[in-house]
Amino acid sequence: MINLMPIGFTYNERHQIEDDYWGEVVSRIVLDDSLPEDALKGIESFSHVEVIYYFHRVDQNKIVPGARHPRNDSTLPKVGIFAQRGKNRPNRLGLTTVRVVEREGGELTVTGLDCINGTPILDIKPVMEEFLPKEPISQPDWSREIMKNYW
Repeated sequence: MINLMPIGFTYNERHQIEDDYWGEVVSRIVLDDSLPEDALKGIESFSHVEVIYYFHRVDQNKIVPGARHPRNDSTLPKVGIFAQRGKNRPNRLGLTTVRVVEREGGELTVTGLDCINGTPILDIKPVMEEFLPKEPISQPDWSREIMKNYW
């Protein structure tokens, strides 16, 4: 068993779980009081960060450990949960690369974070070119189709 404590929480205008139109969402990540605000010191010098968060409103009974149709759309191929980015995953973890807007003390403002208001944040990591893939990215056509309106 692994026990994780949130490092903070997300605050934004999205209160309902929805699949699309996350690109313009502005979110504030507020560090937990147990962490010093200087834990974020220097993060504003990066254009982007990766945010790992917990899908806290996903019902445990709706977890899909195997294959399913993305977005439950039967016109799309049935693929394993680890071949898609759906929220109903075994450990309910989300990961998104977001744009840094500003840091003020123990608060980080970002855009493009696709989690709802009150979502527990587990970690934040700066995006560095050296950690990005060196070769071209490939993905199936169905994944491009479902992402048309995501951002």
